[in-house]
Amino acid sequence: MGTLLFYLFLAYAGIGIIVAAGFAVGGVSRLLPGTAMTLGARLLIVPGAIVLWPYVLRRWIAGPQL
Repeated sequence: MGTLLFYLFLAYAGIGIIVAAGFAVGGVSRLLPGTAMTLGARLLIVPGAIVLWPYVLRRWIAGPQL
């Protein structure tokens, strides 16, 4: 049981890293058009995007909410 939980955690974290990297590179500009995102700001977004990747992915797919 512990091994299964460990592998589920690794899968969650792996998907989170992939989503966060894509979001930091291009997704932020799509959701926040007109803002200048520096490299430092993008790096600050990455840890939260890794943990909250299901929410980030849902918002990224939905697009900007005006």
